[in-house]
Amino acid sequence: MPGCNHCPSDEAAKSAANNPGFRKVLWIALIANAAMFFIEVGASWSAGSVSLLADSLDFGGDAANYALSLFVLGMALQTRAKAALLKGVCMGLYGVGVLGFAGYAAMHGQVPSYATMGVVGLMALSVNVGVAAIQYRYRNGDSNMRSVWLCSRNDAIGNLAVLGAALLVGVTQTAWPDLAVAALMATLGLTASVSVIKQARAEIRGETPAGAAHSHGHSH
Repeated sequence: MPGCNHCPSDEAAKSAANNPGFRKVLWIALIANAAMFFIEVGASWSAGSVSLLADSLDFGGDAANYALSLFVLGMALQTRAKAALLKGVCMGLYGVGVLGFAGYAAMHGQVPSYATMGVVGLMALSVNVGVAAIQYRYRNGDSNMRSVWLCSRNDAIGNLAVLGAALLVGVTQTAWPDLAVAALMATLGLTASVSVIKQARAEIRGETPAGAAHSHGHSH
């Protein structure tokens, strides 16, 4: 979910970089998120669901974040901070894009297919619960390890919101529950973007905000 930023201290980064099990978990999470991105993009257009589209972009963003995390794992704090700055900008674009789609759908969209939303939402929930399960053993590790687990846990909560929207769309036969969940996800993305960019810029300047090493702002 938006806000899954993890820039641990140098000692924490070395610990994560030297842990082959954690690297393997990141690779599994990357592949699973990338696969769900493509599945949900297609399903969102087929169903006419903005919340599914928002969730698909979230999966895509998480996959990119995992790839970036693998690339900078063990590198110096400033290098990771620059990567985090890029993540923050992308999260902001995600939020603006989803709000734009939601606004367009509110004016020109139709009632989405709640059946498709439900089926794909359950699939997404299963993937995130599975990824969170394999990350569970690292939940009390350094800030990098813990934040990765929190990302998947919070993403699963987002999937439950999509399932709730599907149920309400079916009951009300309107698109508003779908649009409301999409707007909520976009707002979370924008809020997390501001937080991540602020912390990353401070770290690039050589400052470390209090509690930054343990910041898991969430998203994703």
